[in-house]
Amino acid sequence: MRMVVFWRTMIDAAGLRALTLDLDDTLWPMRPTIERAEAALQAWLETHAPATAARLRDRAWARAVRAGVQRDHPDRHHDLTFLRREAIRVALRESGDDPALAEPAFEVFYAERQRVELFADARPALERLAARWPLVAVSNGNADVRRVGLGDYFVAHVGAREAGVAKPHPGIYQAALAAAGVAPQAALHVGDDPLLDVVGARRAGLAAVWVNRHGHDWDAALQPKDCGCGGGDMARALHAGGVQPQPHERPHAQVAHLLELCERLGLA
Repeated sequence: MRMVVFWRTMIDAAGLRALTLDLDDTLWPMRPTIERAEAALQAWLETHAPATAARLRDRAWARAVRAGVQRDHPDRHHDLTFLRREAIRVALRESGDDPALAEPAFEVFYAERQRVELFADARPALERLAARWPLVAVSNGNADVRRVGLGDYFVAHVGAREAGVAKPHPGIYQAALAAAGVAPQAALHVGDDPLLDVVGARRAGLAAVWVNRHGHDWDAALQPKDCGCGGGDMARALHAGGVQPQPHERPHAQVAHLLELCERLGLA
């Protein structure tokens, strides 16, 4: 498949005053991170809440629990921490275990969720980018840049839970711009998701670069993903519905990895 590169508008690096970056699937692969965290949670439940652990082995039942929590709390869809903790609480209650165990159980999941394996290009690219511009992390997920060991590269981290809205809502981008102290036209957003990152950033007035690690076709990448309802998949399922991209909302550029982004921006 021929990969079409959109470089319709050259990004004026001299005019940039800050960069905003997505986390999951931009700096590290999301799915294996969530799978490890869910495995750690399951192992903890085997000891402390065996009835719940047994029921959660039924993946269809586990998905139904998560779907029920999402249905019952539409006002909390931006808060993946709440949704995950509440799903654990519901599973415990329906299995006859103590719902109070949801707090320590979630902490087991959350601690493992911070154990990420960076893409090989992530750290060297962050070093170059952070030496040139202030970086602000913008994420719908609940990874913590400090706990994953990347805090020194960022001046701020704006999560959907704290912002009260999730990408692609312009509010989370506005919060990131406020944290960086720059106007939209002086900022560039970098992320892997065509809808949440590219279209969302464009609608908030930022330039956008699509990190396309797998060489996807743009139009195909806009289509709904099969959702296991964990991490970035859940964020896409909850927040990308109804977003209708317009032809002018393509990325200013696409790159295969973050070191290519550094090259495009003139960083040695």
